[in-house]
Amino acid sequence: MHGTLTDPFSGYGYSSTLNRSVTRYIFGISLALAGLNHFINPAGYVRIIPPYLPFPQLLVGLSGLAELLLGVLILFPRYMRLAAWGSIALLIAVFPANIHMALHPSYFPGIDPAILWLRLPLQAVFIAWAYRYTRPAYRP
Repeated sequence: MHGTLTDPFSGYGYSSTLNRSVTRYIFGISLALAGLNHFINPAGYVRIIPPYLPFPQLLVGLSGLAELLLGVLILFPRYMRLAAWGSIALLIAVFPANIHMALHPSYFPGIDPAILWLRLPLQAVFIAWAYRYTRPAYRP
């Protein structure tokens, strides 16, 4: 039965186990590399923390560590679902930084304001991508 709740992408050409594994690895490695980048380029991330949030350096470190760990954990089937839910929570938690960037493009002169606004719906795409791994694989 295609299009079931166990895999909302089945029936749309995305149900193969191989495809799901490949996209999970792309997601996990991308998330882990983004997390690692928090430690390589912390100043870039500190800049995007909204001023009403305290301890920006600590928040950058914690979010980077979370991205790194969740990105690695999602690669392991045993932890995939937990890491996917954690990734969704993290993506929601960092969303205020994306909003802050879009509302204050003058703080980020090197980035086209249109890109800052496009990041907002892109966050929903990443959340949907992570959500895909909260469900067991579709088995016909």
